Formats: sequence, structure tokens, C-alpha cells
Amino acid sequence: MSIVAEAPNYLQVFSDGSVKRFAPEVAPTSEEPSGGYKSKDVIIDTPKAITGRIFLPDIPGPCTSSLPVLVYFHGGGFCIGSTTWLGYHHFLGDFAVVSHSIVLSVDYRLAPEHFLPIAYDDCYSSLEWLCSQVSNEPWLKQADISRVFFSGDSAGGNIVHQVAIKAMRKETLRVKVKGLLLIHTFFGSEERTEKERADGATGYVAMNDMFWKLSIPDGSNRDYFGCNFERQEVSEAEWREFPAVTVYVAGLDFLKERGVMYAEFLQRKEVKRVKLVETENKSHVFHVFHPKSEATCSLQRQMSEFMKNN
Repeated sequence: MSIVAEAPNYLQVFSDGSVKRFAPEVAPTSEEPSGGYKSKDVIIDTPKAITGRIFLPDIPGPCTSSLPVLVYFHGGGFCIGSTTWLGYHHFLGDFAVVSHSIVLSVDYRLAPEHFLPIAYDDCYSSLEWLCSQVSNEPWLKQADISRVFFSGDSAGGNIVHQVAIKAMRKETLRVKVKGLLLIHTFFGSEERTEKERADGATGYVAMNDMFWKLSIPDGSNRDYFGCNFERQEVSEAEWREFPAVTVYVAGLDFLKERGVMYAEFLQRKEVKRVKLVETENKSHVFHVFHPKSEATCSLQRQMSEFMKNN
């Protein structure tokens, strides 16, 4: 049995189809306030093994005011990652404090065991769960589902785009999506970009191609709608109704170019509010690897400001 695909220290896929993942340090939950917030895990869909982690800020005084909700989708090329990872736990818990918001971070089913669009469907189901539980789950009693925001990094940013389109088309969905915050988002296409054709890009391109090959359905290529956002069928009227968007890119991130392209694409489609924000001299998902850094604190403040203004 041989290894047919590998992301060193994170993932091995074997010739018999089996998968081995190497998780970094994970964080336990705490239903008592710690660091200004408390956290607990919830089951979103038992048969499909979709779970989530709620982060609730510890706000002094009576719990009478409503709080916006941030629904977060982790990254990992659709193949790895979890809301339980230490970096995500600290980043999202601290963000709940900074933004005075309730955070629901979703663990969806991963490829290659579950090809796209399963991750999109799983993450959309978290919105239905949110609607069904807002009156029953004590930790959601302050949740204002008329002020819901989606965020995610890398593949999670890609999921944000897809779930937003699906939510926009579902008239019976009770949540009101006020804005999207995509961090270092993961998109692609069959056509190579200038950066992907440049000297020294081979290793980055090969790794991205591997994750796409493991994630998209058999018989598809990188022009699959989930990979190439320009291939998605969205009407002009739908683009006019698209929520406000901020696209966050990192100056040293190989995926920066794709993030810029996505923001420019939305602007061409005349999406009402599109903003591009760059963190200079930082790498891909720095906020996960360095959740307590000043750059991460700045990102959290920027995201919080976006939510206050939308």
C-alpha cells in the first residue's frame, strides 16, 4: 500500500483509498468563562457527523441585549482542519470578545471521503440548525439571526461564497445574511495565473492541485463551479442582492492573487459593497498559526468593524 497524495505533517492518502490525518494540538471547551469567553461543542447533524463549536462572550451585566452571529468555516483544502484546532479556538474565542458576537464554528465532512459539494451542503445545514435551535439552545438566546455573518479561511472562504449563494436563494431561510468575510480564500481554475506560471511556483501549484484533485467530484477539473467562481451560474439580479463582502489577503500568501481576482470579479458584477484588505508581510492563515499576534488582533478589529457597519 503506497502513499498517493500527501501534505506533510497533515495528511496522507493511500492507494487503497484510506486516509490518515495528523491533527495539531486541539483545544478543549470550557463552559466557564476563560479569557473573556466560554465555549461548548454542539451536534448539528448526528447521521452526517456535522458538529460545531459555539463561542459566547462573557459580557458583564444582565443578558438582555441581542448579539450578532458569526458562522465560521475552517480551512484545510477541504481535506483537513477542525474547529477544535488550538489556533482556531483561540482566534474565534478572542474574536467573540472583541466583536461582542456569538460565533458558531462548523466542522463539516472532509474530502476525499466526501467530495464537494458535500462540504457546501453541510455548512448550509448549520444555518438551518441555527434557525431551529435559536429558541431552544440556551447559548443562543441572545442570538440575533437578523444579523448573521459568514466567515472562513482558505477553503472555508470558498465555502462562504457558496453558502451565501445558497442562502440567498432559499426564501424560507429565517437568517438574514448581512455580510461575508473571506480570509485568504482558496479558489482555482484550469487556466494558470501569472503567479502560478512564475519561476519558483511549482511546489505551491502542485500542492493546490493535489487538494483540488482530492476534493472535486470524479470527472471534474479545476473549472468545477466550486473551484472557479467565474463558472458559477448567478444572475445579474442575484449579484445585486449579494451581501456586503470584505476579502482579506496576506502579502506573502501564494493565494493572494486569487483573492484579489475574486474581489475584482465581485466588483465587475456590481456587488454593492466589496472591500479588499491586505495584511503586508504575512503568510497564509497567519491568524491560525499565530492567533495571539498583533497582526491577528488587527484582523479581528477589522472584522469587528465590518460587522458593526453592516
